[in-house]
Amino acid sequence: MTNNKFYNALNKIPQSTPPIWFMRQAGRYHSHYQQLKLKYTFEELCKNAELAAEVACGPVEEFDFDVAILFSDILFVLEGLGLELEFNPGPIFKEELNSNNYKKFNDIDRAIEHMTFQSDAIKFTRQKLAKDKSLIGFVGGLWTILRFATGQNKEKKNFQNFYIDFMETTLLEVIKKNIRLQLDAGAEVVMMFDSGISSLENDFYRGKYRLLLKNISNSFPNKVGYYARGKNYNEISYLLDLPFAGLGVDSNVGLQHIFLNSKFGFIQGNFNENHLLLDSKELENELNTYLDTMKNIDNLNGWVCGLGHGINKATPEKNVHLFIETIRKKFN
Repeated sequence: MTNNKFYNALNKIPQSTPPIWFMRQAGRYHSHYQQLKLKYTFEELCKNAELAAEVACGPVEEFDFDVAILFSDILFVLEGLGLELEFNPGPIFKEELNSNNYKKFNDIDRAIEHMTFQSDAIKFTRQKLAKDKSLIGFVGGLWTILRFATGQNKEKKNFQNFYIDFMETTLLEVIKKNIRLQLDAGAEVVMMFDSGISSLENDFYRGKYRLLLKNISNSFPNKVGYYARGKNYNEISYLLDLPFAGLGVDSNVGLQHIFLNSKFGFIQGNFNENHLLLDSKELENELNTYLDTMKNIDNLNGWVCGLGHGINKATPEKNVHLFIETIRKKFN
């Protein structure tokens, strides 16, 4: 049970029409989600397997995306490690990670036992999902998760040595086990969303952090995709020889050189998500400009059409329909 276009992209098999999915495609812009949110909290929607499946399948059924995504949150793994978490509406930790307390949040087995609701959600989603659609899971990038745990998402803080210790030991291992849990449950690929990676100093990113990513990609060859928001082509090029299932690229990066030099899997992106807020005529103009650029790339094998980042909550649903219809009309 898989989507043929997504399978072809994973394996760089030539095809005329790319598969389409969006980061955050199941979420606040969609009336289907809004109606469910009137009855249930965000955590209930994530942790009740049947509800998570309903949320995940909603946009696939409405817009005909080729891929469904596990409905969950990257921060639940920290909750599993013992950091108390609530959403009101955004994530709030009762206690932030620091150099004095970080070693007490290291029970990886407990964390994975806590995450079994994700396994259940994937299984329910696969049962509900049409057979010609693919299903992927996701985790957060190590640095992005650490930023939330230490409060760096709220205020800039100096790099501390315990960050390295926590990432190299606890976070690396718990994320690898979380990936295994999702793959075993039926996810075809697990995306690693590193939306906060632009704040990591480049020398560390190219050195120690790349080694952590290499460890993960080598542990699951062609099964983990990686998205690095805010990184330019030179910085992304440090990842092109790693056996990721694919790379997600934001709208600030031209895709031509990435397609030319990519050795593994798909390349996803990278229409500017803010353009989906425009009126229909302006959106059509931006789409045509973007697609003309894509058509000028000699080899689009592996292309997964998507956005530069998550879809904005104010996006009109009609614009999502227009986007998907235009892509399939231009590339058929």
